[in-house]
Amino acid sequence: MAAPAPMSNASFIPPPPGDAFGHPTALWQLVHSEFWERFAYYGMRALLAIYVATTFFGLLPEGDAKAEAALTYGAYTALIYATGIFGGFIADRFIGYRRAIVIGGLFMAAGLFLLLIKDLQWFLLGLSLIVVGNGLFKPNISTMVGRLYAPDDARRDSGFTWFYMGINAGGALAPLICGTLIGAYFGYEWGFFAAGIGMLLGLVAFQWRIARMGVIGQPPAGGESFSRVLLVTLGALVAVPLVYALLSQKSLVGYLLIGLFLVLTVYFVAAGIRSRDRVQLHRYIAMLLLFLAKILFWGMFEQAGSSLNFFAKDHVDAPFDFTVFQSANPIFIILLAPVFAWLWPRLEARGVNPSIPRKFGIAVILVAIGFTTLVWAIGALQDANARIPWEMLALAYMINTMGELCLSPIGLSMVSKLAAARDTGLAMGAWFLCTAIGNFAAGAVAALAAGGGAAAGIQQYADIYTQIAVAGFGFGAAFLLFAPLINKLMHGVK
Repeated sequence: MAAPAPMSNASFIPPPPGDAFGHPTALWQLVHSEFWERFAYYGMRALLAIYVATTFFGLLPEGDAKAEAALTYGAYTALIYATGIFGGFIADRFIGYRRAIVIGGLFMAAGLFLLLIKDLQWFLLGLSLIVVGNGLFKPNISTMVGRLYAPDDARRDSGFTWFYMGINAGGALAPLICGTLIGAYFGYEWGFFAAGIGMLLGLVAFQWRIARMGVIGQPPAGGESFSRVLLVTLGALVAVPLVYALLSQKSLVGYLLIGLFLVLTVYFVAAGIRSRDRVQLHRYIAMLLLFLAKILFWGMFEQAGSSLNFFAKDHVDAPFDFTVFQSANPIFIILLAPVFAWLWPRLEARGVNPSIPRKFGIAVILVAIGFTTLVWAIGALQDANARIPWEMLALAYMINTMGELCLSPIGLSMVSKLAAARDTGLAMGAWFLCTAIGNFAAGAVAALAAGGGAAAGIQQYADIYTQIAVAGFGFGAAFLLFAPLINKLMHGVK
């Protein structure tokens, strides 16, 4: 099959007529579907590290149990995002985004229901199904959002921001329902069950009035047959035991992720050279450099589900269950995303809007400030029980969230604009691979922070968080310094 030409306004096929709140009606359907998918993911994510530590490693010393749980969490969340590469490629080339999303959602629901079984082997099998399913679901629904807009449509960034708010609305609600209301009273395994119900609701939302999408997400030419769907489903089933093996041997995950990133680096550079388009080559180089900032950012930020979860449980004085803090980040996203969506156009009108590379550097520095806040609170505000006021952890989450808003929604839009049309799904998968590498690194860091157990106490968290902050300030400043060069390579993409 010949490679399609990069998408232009002339080749763009819009969704069926009909707008709501200034955007294609189909956008809100995708937002609704992603809301429930993220409800499923964040509902089980809020419980995962604590559940694994107490249920499967409870006989180990406290520090060892937390370290094993943190590494399991890091490997699982890393693979969650890494498989997006394959899911994006499969959708681009073989079955289309719609079919990939449905297959992926069914795999994820099945995996979540398996987590009800209190056996480590069955639990890892459930996680493996979720990983494979998420790879088919996550990058492709994001790609469909980008396909709703013509390349030069000024609404694109705003559309992705609304999409990102939908993600976080699901993320905000899920820990409260799955963790605080269900898990804390009936057992965390029933929190996983509630997450599975959420996943099924996401599939219903996606299929409901699917005609609103028009041709968006349909299989590529020649890929309409059901046989391809069957082959992809069988391939996904074969992938499950491979993922299971990686979760059982967590150290292998890091090598796999680095290998995948190097392969993708070679692929995008080669694709740019083959295109004989100097601008496209430069854009791919810029995209890869921005990917490095994403890896660093997420390695710092994703302490949220691991070490910060243990920290909240053991060292934060709060009048509510510690699982509530897992809703802090998405709640701040919902509150602050409209502010940032309003801010960027206003700064642009005044000629002072930071470029995308500068926004990425600012994001890394903000997370460093968030961890600095925690280190200060540990030194100045801890009580006799080695606990700090809950407001300080909430403040750290708010600052980290401000960093996320400088990077994640902008990054989604950036990928859809820098990548050639043929490689959009793969590039979106690579974006999530960077999240995967960051997650794996975050798990290793969390194992150091929480691995000392009661003997090490709160000071071990302070030491590790200090190191995170120093690295963030250093790399963030370096990225700001080189931002003009990266911006030049983007050739006008904003």
